[in-house]
Formats: sequence, structure tokens, C-alpha cells
Amino acid sequence: MAVTTEATRLSALPPASGRAGLTGTLRSEWTKIRSVRSTYWTILALLVISIGLGAAITGGIAAHWSQTSPSDRATFDATATSLAGLYFLGELVIVVLGAIVITSEYSTGAIRTSLTAMPRRGVIYLAKAAVMAAVMLVMALVAAFASFWLGQALLASTHDNATLSQSNVLRAVVGAALFVTLCGLLAYSIGSMIRHTAGAITIMVAVLFVIPILVNLLPDTWHADVVRWLPSSAGDAITSTVAGAHPHMFSPWGEFAVLGAYTAAALIAGFILFRKRDA
Repeated sequence: MAVTTEATRLSALPPASGRAGLTGTLRSEWTKIRSVRSTYWTILALLVISIGLGAAITGGIAAHWSQTSPSDRATFDATATSLAGLYFLGELVIVVLGAIVITSEYSTGAIRTSLTAMPRRGVIYLAKAAVMAAVMLVMALVAAFASFWLGQALLASTHDNATLSQSNVLRAVVGAALFVTLCGLLAYSIGSMIRHTAGAITIMVAVLFVIPILVNLLPDTWHADVVRWLPSSAGDAITSTVAGAHPHMFSPWGEFAVLGAYTAAALIAGFILFRKRDA
């Protein structure tokens, strides 16, 4: 009788079918990222920093416009100025989110549960990256357009404000969002490689802030050759709408391609290590 009961219980289980897929993992990762408070704090911080700093800069310039020299007015980039908060400090907020998406699971041990539920490590890695990138891009686009519109409203009194219909302006606004999204993906890939939140953030701060400062200390000839290969140069180039503002750099999309190449290489390295190493 005991054997019959056990057999009945086992037969009630649904039969296994197919392999664990990407669709279900994407839903799982979406549930994870929207169920933690850090995501909402990151969104709030990004909006406050990007829009607030951009408004402070453009408002200050508008208030002192009468004292601005003709040469500075001739090279003034209203679009890049309004986006400065996003691509200069907003990127740091995105970097933090990109790192903790992966490193937090290692610090809490939740990565073991994730790998038990989805043994296909590559699928988990790609699903995390895809969901995170989508969330970051939406956040960054909202911050970019809000910063631009508020900044141009504050600059209206200077009669040197920009509109989206002007040459290169839309590219700059969308490009700023794409730039910080790639920075987040770069942080994600570094976090997956070193598995440590503080370490990943430190490396990204060095890449985006410290190294560019050190490069500025190089002789002019060396600086001109090195600066175009820095990941951070993509932010300056893609948000610029003034021709010749960065003579030693590649074109805006050329600089963006440099950052994209670094990010792709890091993502591939992270993918390989994520699949090969134990949790």
C-alpha cells in the first residue's frame, strides 16, 4: 500500500519539458530589479542629480550672460551645458546600479539560488544585462530630455538656447542617455569579473574620472593621441553640438564606438568568467 501511495504522488508531478529559457529568466530578472529599493533610489538620485545640476549650471550662466565675453558666447554649447549633470555625474549613479545588479547577489549568496533555478549560466548573465540595460536606458532618456528642456527654458533669456530641431541636438540628447547606459553595462561586466561592489565602482571611477585627469597632465602631443581612446571621451563628444569643440577626438559616433568596443570586450570577458567559475 505504501508503494502504491508513493507511486501515485510521483505520477502527479508535471513531466519535465524543454530547457529553461531566456524569456522566463528575463521575467525573473525584471521581478528582481523592480522589487529592491535600490532601483528606486537610483532612479530618484539620477533625476535629482541630472536635472538639478543641469538647471543650476544653465541658470547660473543665464544670470551672468551679460558678463560673458563674445568669444565664450561664440563657442557656447547650450545643449551640452544642459546635459552636463547627466553625463558627468549621472553616469556615476548608473555605474553604481550596474555594479550592484550582479555583485549584490554574490555578497548575499543569492547567486546560488539563481543558478539552481536556472543552471544555464550564460542565460542568467545575458538576461541580467538585458533587463538592466533596458531600465537604465529608459531612466537615462527621461533624465536627458527633462534636463534638456529645463535647461533650454532657463537659457531662453540669453537667446542662445537650442531646440531639438537644430543640427546635432537630438543626437546629443539621445547620445547622452546611450553613453551612461554603456557606462552601466561596463560596470556590470567588471562587477561580474571581480564580484565585489566597492572594487567595481572604484575601477569605474578610475576609468571615467581619474584617468582623464591624469591624461590632461601629459604633454600636448601625447594628450592628443591618448584622449581619443579614453572611454570617458565618448560623453564629451556625443553631447557636443559645436563643430570643432574637440579637435583631438574622433567623430561623436566614432568616440561612442570606442566606448562600445570597451564595453563589448568587458561583457564578453565577464560572460566567459561567469560561465567557468564557481558561484
